[in-house]
Amino acid sequence: MIVCAGKNEAFDFAIPIGIGLINSAINLTRMCLFDKPDYLIFVGSAGSYGNYNIFDIVESSSGANLELSFLEEKSYTPLDNVIKTQNFTFKDETIVNSSNYITTDFKISKEFEQYNIGIENMEFFSVCSVAQEFDIPMAGIFVITNYTNQDAHKDFLNNHQEAIEKLINYLEEKKLIVKK
Repeated sequence: MIVCAGKNEAFDFAIPIGIGLINSAINLTRMCLFDKPDYLIFVGSAGSYGNYNIFDIVESSSGANLELSFLEEKSYTPLDNVIKTQNFTFKDETIVNSSNYITTDFKISKEFEQYNIGIENMEFFSVCSVAQEFDIPMAGIFVITNYTNQDAHKDFLNNHQEAIEKLINYLEEKKLIVKK
């Protein structure tokens, strides 16, 4: 089963699960309870902490939930905040960070790289969590739309359409979806 966030990242080949950590977790859990899929592939856009360029495609099966306050040593969590699934093997195993907030301070975003976290996507940690709970093989395939800096939202909007086309082409080339 291929899933996506929805709204401006809705695809005819993917089921939308909602935007952000909470909506995606609730909706994906509901789906798994009623009709557990054999596998999950999440597709969508992501922001780069600096090591990836605009329009790069990144594959991962590792998600994190590190908040900015953690990097600033102003918070801690007793929860596991990094999930690595062993179900898919990719050439690149960057960790995808998820939060309901988009990083806009490039100086701070560089600190994520010290934890081997390369990109951010709002939903992926939820997808990893649900897949782990239901023992479902999973992966994420992302296209970079912006850097995590003060222009993140503007760049996301400017690059989004072309990025989505590149993501669709990539999925077709990998034979994960059928060409239209």
